[in-house]
Amino acid sequence: MNTRDTLKTGKNGHLFIGGADCVELAEKYSTPLYVYDKKYIEDICGVYRDTLEKEYGEGRVLYASKAFSCKGIYKLIDKLGLGADVVSGGELYTALEGGISAQKLVMHGNNKTDAELKFAVESGVGVIVCDAYSEIERLSALCESKDTVQKIMLRVNPGVEAHTHHFVQTATPDSKFGFSMMNGDAVRAIELALSSKGVRLIGLHCHIGSQIFEKESFALAAEKMTDFYKKIKDELGYEFEALNLGGGFGIYYTDDDKKLSVEGYADYIRVIAQTLKKCILKKGLKKPFLFLEPGRSIVGEAGITLYTVGNIKNIIGIKNYAAVDGGMFESPRHALYGSRYTVVAANRMNDKATERYSIAGKCCESGDIIAEDCFLPELKRGDILAVLSTGAYNYSMASNYNRNAVPPVILVENGESDYLVKGQTYEDIARGDADCKLL
Repeated sequence: MNTRDTLKTGKNGHLFIGGADCVELAEKYSTPLYVYDKKYIEDICGVYRDTLEKEYGEGRVLYASKAFSCKGIYKLIDKLGLGADVVSGGELYTALEGGISAQKLVMHGNNKTDAELKFAVESGVGVIVCDAYSEIERLSALCESKDTVQKIMLRVNPGVEAHTHHFVQTATPDSKFGFSMMNGDAVRAIELALSSKGVRLIGLHCHIGSQIFEKESFALAAEKMTDFYKKIKDELGYEFEALNLGGGFGIYYTDDDKKLSVEGYADYIRVIAQTLKKCILKKGLKKPFLFLEPGRSIVGEAGITLYTVGNIKNIIGIKNYAAVDGGMFESPRHALYGSRYTVVAANRMNDKATERYSIAGKCCESGDIIAEDCFLPELKRGDILAVLSTGAYNYSMASNYNRNAVPPVILVENGESDYLVKGQTYEDIARGDADCKLL
């Protein structure tokens, strides 16, 4: 467990987050329950923002919305001086509703629809990152029809293979993302963008993967991207004014991962900034405005999920199951990726862990497991479990599988709590059901 001032065991043996007793939170809001620690988010955003300014200067930290998106999180991110990246019309709409200026938004996506591009342009989005030749052409035509010019970047694939789960390696040669820098695709895309009247190419974007602890991977990405910037300057006579190196910083899930303090995350920014400054000086490049896109590392460890234990199944000599009142409908990452988590008994933090459990969900799927190999006290019905580091992607990927309701999301600070997102009702789940005339 990666403890901190706002995530620790209280004197009563209960888990506390943001000064709030997790057992009391479960009683007040019921379970399953997503809980976010406001101070952790504030602290890590401050570290990223201040380190970028100190170590590099001209740049902006963009919160990667796909990690967790709702109006409240955008309102908080905006107060902390960050922008955001969005990858759909829905994220764009929510960010704007949350109060973030469109000029501080960067829009991604490997297959944006015409409607999404129109929405982005009409909203005044600062930068659109293009990921296909046809997208450059469609966007340019749209902007010409509206007598405007849209700033764009191109997503490129630098060929940096970060050490991470293969499902989230996004810069290998066969990735669906980006124009390859190795086979001429990126040069052709740059030439197309430069000849298109409705767009203004300001730079390139790359993202080398997710859950990366090796800071050298980001340094290598900076090296390769500046090599390519030099190539474009020499061959096409064009010099970029911005560079986006994406995100992907690793966080603690289990003791197999590094335990970083909030201040420890500054090292990611520091390595990128120092490497980039050296590269641009050595290669004679104009200093680009630097975008970085952390998401998981902002909200991942800030969030936990609370459950109530239901049925216990002991299969002698094989396995112990502890079933909870949630499942893959609100915590899908183990079923999707085999992701691992730390699980604690939030109401019995001081009890000795003597048993090993698989934490099973309530969905009608044998693969509906939230976490495996969890050492816990001997559990009983009614115990409160906390699954740690669930703040990134779980709510984002939640569904109504088996017509289960997506749980509420709350924010905690100094022992106080309130809703970020209210939980669904059965009526919410069925609201879109229509009276079909064919029935």
